[in-house]
Amino acid sequence: MNAAEKIAHAAERKAFEAMLDSLIRKSQTKDICTVANDFVNMVQKIHFSVWTPETFEMLHQIANDPDSKWAHYAERLLRECDPYLLRTFLTAAAYEGGFRGFQQARANSEKYDCNIPWIVLMDPTSACNMRCAGCWAAEYGNRLNLSFEDMDRIVTQGKELGIYLYFFTGGEPLVRKDDIIRLCEKHDDCGFHAFTNGTLIDEKFCQEMKRVGNFSVAISLEGFDEVNDLRRGKGVFDKVMHAMDLMKQYGLIFGTSICYTSKNYKVVTSDEFLDMIIEKGARFSWYFHYMPVGNDASTELLLDPDQREYMYHRIREIRAMKGGKPIFAFDFQN
Repeated sequence: MNAAEKIAHAAERKAFEAMLDSLIRKSQTKDICTVANDFVNMVQKIHFSVWTPETFEMLHQIANDPDSKWAHYAERLLRECDPYLLRTFLTAAAYEGGFRGFQQARANSEKYDCNIPWIVLMDPTSACNMRCAGCWAAEYGNRLNLSFEDMDRIVTQGKELGIYLYFFTGGEPLVRKDDIIRLCEKHDDCGFHAFTNGTLIDEKFCQEMKRVGNFSVAISLEGFDEVNDLRRGKGVFDKVMHAMDLMKQYGLIFGTSICYTSKNYKVVTSDEFLDMIIEKGARFSWYFHYMPVGNDASTELLLDPDQREYMYHRIREIRAMKGGKPIFAFDFQN
């Protein structure tokens, strides 16, 4: 990027942040429909070449319905999340990753005649402080690590191609939480996300997440206490609930990562369970189906075809325009 491009980029980013600040302030005093429509208009100005007119028409339809579940979702997001963190996270994820990065990656795809992903997933470590039944991380051992320099180099090279979103898994990525925070600081124009068991999240780390603003987590959860702790260990459910309470207290953006099996698939998609994680402050939920890995992995937990079809339809029902629940459910395998 030459000097003129850097100046133009800085000015455009500054304008996006200013618009976001204005919308977040409005959300404290104005009705949510006004704020939502303003936000859609802002996104349309920068994403007009990426999304179809029909998409923006649908978004305005949602914004104009104050009683819709997504209006309530937006209202809670704007009023419960820390304003600085919300602005920082949306600038990194929506502006840098979704708009500027996407355009840059598309241009480089044509230039180099290859596919360029919009997300990079990496494992900072194979180490984990837990040993959950059926988890593939347990098969790796605990000695494999990416150095901070390795991760920094990956992100630096990725940004040159237009990749501004980076996900961490493991092992337990928060074993390396100091290096992850350091990475977030150095690359404050990127959005970072980790899949974590949640047991290493304490008040100090919540303060660090709030300070950098461009890092979110998805905490592993597989049902209520008895079912969850059956695979993950006694007392883990209570530790996860405590971590979620802390993150909600600090106004952080987080969600859940759910491995569904033949034993828990109806529980983790039940109204009761979803109401609980929404009340705890979860904004999204990833759903992954169980995969037996290793010589002693249980095959009894595999879903049969009917159960997998049930999940396919139920996840779409949860996140539908009407009905379901005000939480965004990701169906990873489908």
